[in-house]
Amino acid sequence: MSTPVRVWLNRTYAENVFFIEQLRAAPRPVVVHATHGDPDSPVLAAADHGSAEPADLPADGYVGYALDYCARHAVDVFVPQLHQLAIALARPEFEAIGTALLCPPATAIAAFTSKADGYAVIAGAGLPTPPWWRVRTPGELWDAVERIEGAGHTACLKPTAGAGGAGFRVLTREPYGARRLTGWDHRVQVEQVAAALAEGGPDGEPVDLLVMPYLDGPEVSVDCLADRDGGPLTAVGRTKEGRRRGFTTEECYLDPVRRLVRATGMAYLSNVQFRRFDGRPVVIDVNTRPAAGLHQLRLCGLNLPWDAVRLALGERPECPGAEPDVHGIEYTLVSGIRPVLQRRAPGRVSLVRALHR
Repeated sequence: MSTPVRVWLNRTYAENVFFIEQLRAAPRPVVVHATHGDPDSPVLAAADHGSAEPADLPADGYVGYALDYCARHAVDVFVPQLHQLAIALARPEFEAIGTALLCPPATAIAAFTSKADGYAVIAGAGLPTPPWWRVRTPGELWDAVERIEGAGHTACLKPTAGAGGAGFRVLTREPYGARRLTGWDHRVQVEQVAAALAEGGPDGEPVDLLVMPYLDGPEVSVDCLADRDGGPLTAVGRTKEGRRRGFTTEECYLDPVRRLVRATGMAYLSNVQFRRFDGRPVVIDVNTRPAAGLHQLRLCGLNLPWDAVRLALGERPECPGAEPDVHGIEYTLVSGIRPVLQRRAPGRVSLVRALHR
C-alpha cells in the first residue's frame, strides 16, 4: 500500500465533512487532520485526527501555530480557510518544511478580500457585474437607492467583507408592520440603514457596504479546478432554482470563469457565483476557496478535492479538462445527522473521537 497522504483542514464550515468524504474516496490512502475553534464542529468528528485550535490568535500568530502543526504532524497538504491570506503569504515557509498549500496565491486572495475591490478586478478582467455602489455614508446610501429604484429595481446591500450571505439585506421603504413578524424576512428600512451609517461601527469606524439591484431567479455557482499556475482544468456550474438543483456546462458561465481564473492566477479550487441582470449572467461573488457545495459534483463523476490534492503534490489528475456528462441530473438537498466529538469531564480540554472507524 502506498504511503498515506496527510491533509489538514483548519477552521472551516461544517459542510466540509463532505470534502473529507471525497478525500476518503481517493484511490490512495488519505489521513485527514482537522482543527476548529468550535468543539462541536462535525468536521472534527469526520477527520482521523480532530483537535481544538487556540482561540483569538492574530494572523501572524496563527501562521506560527500552523507552521508548528504542519511540522509536528508531517502534513503533506494544508487546505487553509481561516487566515487564508496570511498563510498564503508564508507559502515559502510551509514549502521549506515539506507542506504544500492548497490555496490560490496571495495576490489572488487579496484581490477578493474586499467585495468592492473584487468587483473592480472582475470588471478589469472583462466580466459582467451588476451595477453597484460602495456606500459608507447616509448620503451615498440614498443616492444609490434612488438610482436603483429609478431604474425600476429593488435595492439590496451586503458588507464588503464576509461570506455565506451574512449581512445580506433587501432595502424597503415599507414601515415595519405585524405582517412582517411571520416567515423569513430579510428586508430592512432604508431609513434604519441610513441611521446606522450615521452612527458608525462599534468603535466609531465607518460601516462599509455594497448596494446593488436585487437579483432574483436562478443562481449558477461555478466550481473551478486550476493548476498551480492558474490554468483552468475543470469548470462546472451548479444551478439552483428553488429546491431544484442541477448542473450546467453553458459557456456563458464557464468562459468568464476561465478568463477570471487565468487573469488572477487563481490556482486550485475556486468558486464564482452568477445571477441574471437584464437577462444576462453577471458575477455576484468570487470565493478563493472550495465552495460548501463542491461535493455535489460527485453526481457527475468528479472528485475535485482529490484532484486538487494531487495538483498540490505536483502530480496531474487523470482526466484534466474532461467535460462531464451533466445532462438530466436533477436533485435537491435535505438536512442530515452528523456526529460530534464526545466531551470529557469538565476542566479537560482534550477531545476524543465520537465514531471509531
